[in-house]
Amino acid sequence: MGRTGTAVLPLHGGRVPEWLASRMALLGEAMVEALVLAEGPHGVLRRLAHPFWFQALGCVMGMDWHSSGITTSVLGALKRGLAGRERELGLTVCGGRGRHSRRTPSELIAFGERTGVDGDALARTSRLVAKVDSAAVQDGFALYLHGFVVAGDGAWTVVQQGMNGERRQARRYHWLSENVRSFVEEPHAAIEGPAQGEIVNLTDRRAAPAREASVELAQLPDRVVHELQMPAHHDVRFSDVFLRRLHATLAAAAENGPRDFADLLLQPGVGARTVEALAMVAEVLHGTPSRFTDPARFSLAHGGKDGHPFPVALRVYDKTIAVLKQGIERAKLGRGERLDAIRRLDEQARILEGKVSGPSLERHLENERESSQAYGGRDVSGPARPRQLVLPIAR
Repeated sequence: MGRTGTAVLPLHGGRVPEWLASRMALLGEAMVEALVLAEGPHGVLRRLAHPFWFQALGCVMGMDWHSSGITTSVLGALKRGLAGRERELGLTVCGGRGRHSRRTPSELIAFGERTGVDGDALARTSRLVAKVDSAAVQDGFALYLHGFVVAGDGAWTVVQQGMNGERRQARRYHWLSENVRSFVEEPHAAIEGPAQGEIVNLTDRRAAPAREASVELAQLPDRVVHELQMPAHHDVRFSDVFLRRLHATLAAAAENGPRDFADLLLQPGVGARTVEALAMVAEVLHGTPSRFTDPARFSLAHGGKDGHPFPVALRVYDKTIAVLKQGIERAKLGRGERLDAIRRLDEQARILEGKVSGPSLERHLENERESSQAYGGRDVSGPARPRQLVLPIAR
């Protein structure tokens, strides 16, 4: 058991508008259900415990690709989307931000009463994990969010986030319950990040005397963890994206979308643009950890609520949800060809990596902005408008 990694993010304010929040809940529900079918509830927990994957999930859901708000919005979307289906899917989301985080222990006790799992032990775990990251490891970030995702057998993942107001940064911490040994001695895979001044770490094994006496300070562990350090810029830049993977996704959609995917998925109106989004969703569902080091790329599936990299393409978003939901329903009836088709789309994109070329990132984003109105584009300022052609002034 241990903290599987951290993410350092620019601190953003604001809230998610309802037109996006409701869709995030539907897409999150569909993606979790597809993952449960493929990997079981424990597979979902492992993915949520990976900071790169979590960030990619938030991006494909249409959140601002690098902001601290991804943490709150993803956990909120999953809690809302899975509500009422916890027993069926084998996963329950507890906690949240602010006052909701303080309710986590009572929610876990109630979960235990419903399932027969030791809810008191889970509540103690919740408090311990929060204490470790707020008191035993003092790195300058004050916790304000605590999400606890628990499977029906008591396995769990914790995602929590702290704030450093002076630096305008948030840090997200991920924990996974597998192979539990100790909460107070080296529970983390390790901790690594930019220098933040003196850091107190009382969970180091060398700090056993310090824990007993509450006097000595410990050294940082010397192993390596998954750490995601997000840039401060809001726009998506060339340096943020592995372009060959984007080109492979576009090529897979162009080759398979118009020719056979519309018939295979039996969804009227499913063309190459929807298949592009599905290919990115498929990669989040089936990709390995090494493929999530450029989370900005996944914001190209549906866009972002602040208009970066382009307004959220609502018609594409809704079609993605519809395709996933129908595929899941057929898979539960033993007819999984639609979900298999989505998996093959991801496989085709990987085969094409390094073999195809395409537009520059700037040209691709410009094309998306030009066609945004046709795709039902919207951001927090309102619906997308036609791009204005600026004519030179006659002299």
